[in-house]
Amino acid sequence: MNTSPDLLVVGGGIVGLAHAVEAVRRGLSVVVVDRDDFARGASVRNFGHGCVTGQSGPALEYALLARERWLELGATAGFGIWNSGTVVAARAEDELAVLAEFVQRSTHPVRLLDRNALLERAPLNPATVLGGAWLPLDVRVDPREALPAIAGWLADQGVEFRWGTNVLSVEPGVVHTSRGEIRATRTVVAVGHDLDRLFPQVTEPIGMRRCVLHMLRVDSPDGRRFEPAVLTGLSLLRYDGFAACPSAADVRARYASEQPELLDAEMNLMFTQQPNGELTIGDTHTYARTPEPFRTEAYDELLLAETAALLGVPELRVRERWHGVYASSPTQNFLIDAPLPTVRTVAVTTGIGMTTALGLAPSVLTELLAT
Repeated sequence: MNTSPDLLVVGGGIVGLAHAVEAVRRGLSVVVVDRDDFARGASVRNFGHGCVTGQSGPALEYALLARERWLELGATAGFGIWNSGTVVAARAEDELAVLAEFVQRSTHPVRLLDRNALLERAPLNPATVLGGAWLPLDVRVDPREALPAIAGWLADQGVEFRWGTNVLSVEPGVVHTSRGEIRATRTVVAVGHDLDRLFPQVTEPIGMRRCVLHMLRVDSPDGRRFEPAVLTGLSLLRYDGFAACPSAADVRARYASEQPELLDAEMNLMFTQQPNGELTIGDTHTYARTPEPFRTEAYDELLLAETAALLGVPELRVRERWHGVYASSPTQNFLIDAPLPTVRTVAVTTGIGMTTALGLAPSVLTELLAT
């Protein structure tokens, strides 16, 4: 066992693994500690969607680099990654207006699609869609395959994993765990929404809470194939690049008037298809420091009804249902802090961890290694 690695990473989700990947690229010795026996949190409960083009500011910079890293890791770690882009399906004129504005503002490839071009890329209900946009830079993975594959590849590179080990406290140069002390030159704590359990002084100033999602997997109707991810007009209200367009206010106002229950659920209607053909659909958003443990069926019914209408089918057969939970802040998308010498706390405080983590980690390590 490595008793004094160059870097100790607390957390085996995508943010923690991203730092381990970057450390290996720089020739550092690494130990990863996680309280569970495998990654089971937000990193495997998501769409597996790298929503690159819809970001803005630092998130866009991180996402562009993360895209390169995902493509590299897919080849080296041996998991499927699809450079398949995203279709945004517009079902109203105001949504088309947002997309047209976004195309004008974007510095990266985006193309407007008429109805026929949209349906060629995504076999949706022609009665509900007017057109849309094509985002070619976005990528997809199956997170349930990718996370274990990355961890396995890291282990092959000499990274030591200590699964089933709970971290009790962190000090400069030493981490106290349920299995004893681990000494390290530097430490990155990347435990997502549980960061407030170890460093409340870091999370409380930014109002960090837990965001709870409703998500489902359903059979694809008639065995339809969807190579790209599919977003909708509700997605335009969730991703900063779209939401920054002034015309997005018209979309929100229409939903507030016609379907306020979708805004109440903070729905981002979208889906991705997994290798077995099932569709991962979602999602809704509720926020609390300590969420209620009970799952309302009403949100699932909303998701199923909206997705069925988008696909043009009377109903969908559900295979799985689950809650996703991630860290969220109303003031910022990333939490990077230095609560102690040689220690960095890192969290993606919005739902773009899979999109950005592999691009975020290099900047964190560059700064940490300079101290």
